[in-house]
Amino acid sequence: MLESAGPRDHRASIIASTGNAAMARLLSINNYYYRRGGAEVVCLEAARLLEACGWEIIPFAMHHFENFTTPWSAYFVDEIEYGENYSLSEKLARVPKVIYSREARTKIRRLVHDTQPDIAHAHNIYHHISPSILGALKSEGIPIALTLHDLKLACPAYKMLAPDGICERCNKGRIWNLLRHKCVKSSFALSAVIALETVVHRLLRLYERHVGRFVVPSRFYLEKFVQWGWDRDRFAYIPNFVNVDRFNADYSPGDGFVYAGRLGPEKGLQTLVRAAALASVRLRVIGTGPEEPFLRALSAETGADVEFLGYRTGEALHAAIQASRALVLPSEWYENAPISVLEAYALGRPVLGAQIGGIPELIKPGETGATFESGDVEALAEVLRLLSDLKPGLTAEMGRAGRLWVEEEFSASRHRDNLISLYTELR
Repeated sequence: MLESAGPRDHRASIIASTGNAAMARLLSINNYYYRRGGAEVVCLEAARLLEACGWEIIPFAMHHFENFTTPWSAYFVDEIEYGENYSLSEKLARVPKVIYSREARTKIRRLVHDTQPDIAHAHNIYHHISPSILGALKSEGIPIALTLHDLKLACPAYKMLAPDGICERCNKGRIWNLLRHKCVKSSFALSAVIALETVVHRLLRLYERHVGRFVVPSRFYLEKFVQWGWDRDRFAYIPNFVNVDRFNADYSPGDGFVYAGRLGPEKGLQTLVRAAALASVRLRVIGTGPEEPFLRALSAETGADVEFLGYRTGEALHAAIQASRALVLPSEWYENAPISVLEAYALGRPVLGAQIGGIPELIKPGETGATFESGDVEALAEVLRLLSDLKPGLTAEMGRAGRLWVEEEFSASRHRDNLISLYTELR
């Protein structure tokens, strides 16, 4: 356990530059402390960047058997896993903790007392840790940044997506629509819990009163929150990043197209399969999810040339992407800032993306890829045909342009500098 380093105001200036940041301590907060999904990857990789230039990283998370080993796990909150078969009484007992965890508030206060961090940066804290920690941190004088990986602060169901498609019905506080449309996993009971959570959090103004700055990885999300009534000055745009040194670019065009990600209904994969059939192009699908059985049946029905590769990661994932001409993101919901786009560029591949959410701002049409209207089978098929027929040299030029863009605008060093600038401002 660290010894107390004394009053924080004696060290208020140490965050001001990378060179003087050796003593700085970051409290890095996320529900999980392993590479579970995109939010966890961003959280862990950003912490690694800061650690490499002298910062001390103190994690705070929920206990989980897949967590990385850390001496700070004694402060973690007890595990809650929603996939477990809890009894009705156990589920009801967990509702207050999901909404406002007193355990998390007590444990993070103890962690702060024992470590004296200079700044706190939270990522996904909903349900497991809960925003109960925010007031505790602020009362201890710890500035807070919160990265918004989804639209939870506006839409109680995270995605602004209802069973009938894109949905903004809850704007201006009309959250009864959450119950009316059973937006959370099509369950009235779960939707009721989330509605209660939203009412409590908004009445207490837990996010508004305590978070110093909300970090958004896409300009689209920033503008969407402003449309829903949030003050623009509360947000900082810091795009996601990739460490290009870990990616070996290959600009020789491959065969067909590839999708990599979750196989869920909001991802637009039915549109992609139908478009692949219409354009008579080969498609590789990487990932798993609830849509897979239907997509396999749809491929057979339409005669689409689709190969389902299952879950892949690391070099196997990179090789599958480079075996194709381009990555396709056919999303039909408000995507934030998919890291898969940046990874494809780093590998030397163009990207074809739907004109929805934060995807279009990550594509330079005609230079690094192309865009198409979300949900439009014929529009996507036309883009697939155009890139399939494009001369190899022009496809390679797109790949090079994407790689250069990542190196210049979405690099690890730029992300690190953006974070340190934000932390300096918050101090």
